[in-house]
Amino acid sequence: MIKKNKPQVLFFILFNLFFTLNSFAQKSIYAGIEIGRRAIKVSVIDVSNIKKADYKILSFWTERIPFADHIGANGQLTPEDISKTSITVVDQLKKIRTDYKMLDENIFIVAAPVFASATNVDVLKNKIATLTNKELEILDVNEEAKTLVKGAIPPVDYANAFLLDIGAQTTKGGYIDELKDNKLEFIPLELSFGTMTLTDAVEKTVVNKSQANDMSAYQEKSFDYNTILRKKTQELFAANPLLMKKDKLYLSGGAVWAFSTLYYDENVKDHYIPLTLQDAVDYDAILKNNFGKFTNLAKTNKEVARVLNTYDQKYLISANNILIACLESIPNLATKKVYFVKEGQVTWLISYIAERSKKINTNF
Repeated sequence: MIKKNKPQVLFFILFNLFFTLNSFAQKSIYAGIEIGRRAIKVSVIDVSNIKKADYKILSFWTERIPFADHIGANGQLTPEDISKTSITVVDQLKKIRTDYKMLDENIFIVAAPVFASATNVDVLKNKIATLTNKELEILDVNEEAKTLVKGAIPPVDYANAFLLDIGAQTTKGGYIDELKDNKLEFIPLELSFGTMTLTDAVEKTVVNKSQANDMSAYQEKSFDYNTILRKKTQELFAANPLLMKKDKLYLSGGAVWAFSTLYYDENVKDHYIPLTLQDAVDYDAILKNNFGKFTNLAKTNKEVARVLNTYDQKYLISANNILIACLESIPNLATKKVYFVKEGQVTWLISYIAERSKKINTNF
């Protein structure tokens, strides 16, 4: 009987073997659809080694929609936002499933913490669940720093590093303390200054309003305000003596992205870019004394143009002042390695993958 049906049996075995191998190959591919404050971002990555954060970005796509502005205006998502978001998520999910044939459990859909404040966010959640059979998860603002640390620092460095993310409103981050019995404790870090808040604080010290747009006046006040900034950063590190034991610092956020793009002026493929305090100081001199170098470069370099479309000169100066103040406040900085986390857009996705990996202790 078996001999009689040998061709069919062989075909069946080969077909199942192909299907099994194909399914196995897709287990390393993950996708994330993030509905952010001002854009929908879609990422597809192939993870080789999650412990070392060794991965390849297969696809990245973004569409700008000012969700945060709409929520802030009336406390709700507009019907247009809900409709456009649902259509976009459905279309992108269909494309992901078609192009990569990955495990459905490897696809995550999340929304930024700002969506929790929208009184009608459940309308969006229910619509996406109905159309995609996937849950839309709202990222917890109280867990934001922890998510950053899990995703920005390679898990292999969890015990030996800390993270600072220089954002618009604040600078946040944290580190992990090893306790007994293989338990870990997450320690958050936060500085009350971010790129925008520092710029606003400096502008308020310009008494003569006729000088409000005068760059030399702003630079002078910015320099004076550095005394307050340094005091705050020194207090942050003094309150966390365990940071002295950490050998690596990972930096993320728009401020460091701007610095890395403008100063290094190269297409760096690595996910983690080494940087030094001296580089930040040299970059600072160009920002303040030769800004035309960057405006000229923006004419031919799309990434530089993107930075200058995002930040004006004042914001860039404030951003770098925070970066320098943080680096200068770190005890024994010369003995530590400092890296810029280049792929900030997939930080939350890496965090989700690490959290679900049996090879990594994320019990903190």
